[in-house]
Amino acid sequence: MRKLFGIAAGLLLSSASWAEAADRDVSIDGGKAPLHGSLMTPAAARPGPAVLLISGSGPTDRNGNSAISAVRPANMRLLAEGLAAHGLVSLRYDKRGVADSAAAVGAEADLRFATYVDDAEAWVHFLEKQPGVSCVVLAGHSEGALIATMAAERTKICGLVLLSGAGRPARAVIAEQLGKVPEPTRTAALAALDQLAAGKLVADPPIPALFRPSVQPYMISWLAIDPAAELHKAAVPVTIIQGLNDLQVSADDARALASARPTASLLMLDGVNHVLKPAPADPAANFATYADPNLPLDPRIVPAIVDLVKRARR
Repeated sequence: MRKLFGIAAGLLLSSASWAEAADRDVSIDGGKAPLHGSLMTPAAARPGPAVLLISGSGPTDRNGNSAISAVRPANMRLLAEGLAAHGLVSLRYDKRGVADSAAAVGAEADLRFATYVDDAEAWVHFLEKQPGVSCVVLAGHSEGALIATMAAERTKICGLVLLSGAGRPARAVIAEQLGKVPEPTRTAALAALDQLAAGKLVADPPIPALFRPSVQPYMISWLAIDPAAELHKAAVPVTIIQGLNDLQVSADDARALASARPTASLLMLDGVNHVLKPAPADPAANFATYADPNLPLDPRIVPAIVDLVKRARR
């Protein structure tokens, strides 16, 4: 397994570089309504691979910001700006049902995990047709890492970057996150999780915000997918990036992904959290960074993606 450590921190990003990039609103057919995104093209962009950025779970928009006010890290926008500073084109988009793509879904109950994979595939086809783009590198964050992995099976991409991605089925990850929920709610929640993983709807669910009836069909379509098994099918260069102060996904997840793809590059970042920012291990201080869009990404992340893109050029 090829490991990336000590990537030159001297490749710090210049705000002047990305400020010269054009960030243009674009859209594709979303069926019920268009899907919307932003195509960032540096003034000095060179022909070659472009990067499709895929946001994480929940009501998360193209920039990595959530409808939840405490989750506004702008990490996907910061990635796009960082890539632009290296002359790379990128595209990020509002997921179906979120922000400017909200009208593309009629009801939450209609969503399935495969819907998001279909949408990522459609964006790949859009991006690969842009002037100067030779191929597409997929870069997915959190749940977006699994979307990227599965989209990679169905499209001719040239590289795959997994950022803070789970290496186990979602059922195992959610069960772990429920560990601090007080009893008897925890036991009831685990039972509901098992029932959904078995493909059965749950009546009168505990923790309605998590198991509300309208989201249960989506959860059934998602819980049993094994990210490591899906990554094993990948046939392109892969980079796995994981913060060691991530309170949502663990280093063991990254190792599970790397074991499934032994040729992958693995970057384990000390002092970095789930939204790819420098953060302490203390939960309150760690989660506080989620609300700060001005806090920069860890400086090792963008160079690792650029390295993957350079390998994809060959």
